[in-house]
Amino acid sequence: MTTLRSLAQVIRSKNAGIHYVTIDIMFDSPATYQAVKESGALTTAVFADAYELSESDVRFFEYDPGLAFKVTIPRTQSAGSPGDSDIYGAQQYAPVLDIEVPI
Repeated sequence: MTTLRSLAQVIRSKNAGIHYVTIDIMFDSPATYQAVKESGALTTAVFADAYELSESDVRFFEYDPGLAFKVTIPRTQSAGSPGDSDIYGAQQYAPVLDIEVPI
């Protein structure tokens, strides 16, 4: 087992409008991307669990030409609203870093 952070070239998050955050997981090697994809470690259920959401709230995409996965989740607070601690959504990727990948 290894962690996603040790395999991905880039893991980042950002706003996807004021009500959603998108998380990008990108690889620099087609072989590594394919191994992660085939491992089954990244699923809607895994991200729902990591962010304490229902699976129906998670949008999960595989983007083969870009060697990337994209996940869109609802924000707990609208961007810029009172109580929002991350107006740009740039700090929301942390729960993804230690996802274990069996490769």
